[in-house]
Amino acid sequence: MEIKKFAAIDIGSNSIRLLIEHVMETDKEVMFKKNSLIRVPVRLGEDAFGEHKIPEKTVKRLVDAMHGFRYLMKVNDVLHYKGGATSAMREAKNGDAIVKRIEKETGIKIQVISGSNEARMIFASQQIFASKLKDNCLFVDVGGGSTEITVFSKGEVVTAKSFDIGTLRILNDLVTKDAWKEMRDWLKKSIGKFPHFSVVGSGGNINRIAKLAQLKQGKAMPVETLAEIIAQIKPYSLEDRMKIFDLNPDRADVIVPAGDIFLTIMKLCGATKIFIPKIGLSDGMVREVYAEYKLGMRSTFE
Repeated sequence: MEIKKFAAIDIGSNSIRLLIEHVMETDKEVMFKKNSLIRVPVRLGEDAFGEHKIPEKTVKRLVDAMHGFRYLMKVNDVLHYKGGATSAMREAKNGDAIVKRIEKETGIKIQVISGSNEARMIFASQQIFASKLKDNCLFVDVGGGSTEITVFSKGEVVTAKSFDIGTLRILNDLVTKDAWKEMRDWLKKSIGKFPHFSVVGSGGNINRIAKLAQLKQGKAMPVETLAEIIAQIKPYSLEDRMKIFDLNPDRADVIVPAGDIFLTIMKLCGATKIFIPKIGLSDGMVREVYAEYKLGMRSTFE
């Protein structure tokens, strides 16, 4: 068995992540196993969604984090990586300038990912899990700035779309009625002909909710359980949420709007349960990184 390391950098609206995975090659299959995940709560979306610009102090934190990520990949002997930025960087007017600055100062290349590509990579991360489900599946990834939904049926992607509905947008009252209507109309049109839907959720918030529910690996969470957990958390202050539910400060405020988004989608599609495999965009990016490596691409960390 041959083991190699690959990495993905996910620059989200609420936090940035470096995922390093072992890829194990055998004669029969290729296996992906998480080596480490580093998460830094650099909230790009707080200014990007309201002011449409990421301020210098936040950019400096982002650049510092990229320096750290570069050295972590180097010492871990990462062979190849991919860097992607999502909703906040898409919306910020200085997003392209920030990407260029990151590459100039750190050598890390970042690509601003479109909403449709984000949905596609999230789906790629969960394709193996989807094949285990008999029902049609609705993949839902809820982030700080956007929600990506992919409709999966009979082993194929039927359709996918990104919506400007995210936890930071909700906290800052920046989600319009039109955005909710767009999601509702799209879901009605996209899933009307497919019966028996299962929802598969990804993102840090739904993963944390699964932990609070003590959900066993491979088991589905009933919609009633999800609603109960959100109802339990909602009345408490941020400080009490951190104490009672053991939440980090940057999780305590966004977990409730994230739960509400999942509940809304489940209600719209009539789903009674949600599977939470704890994989997402970063995992999908690593799979693309490995495919690129097999085509001869390789990152250098000098």
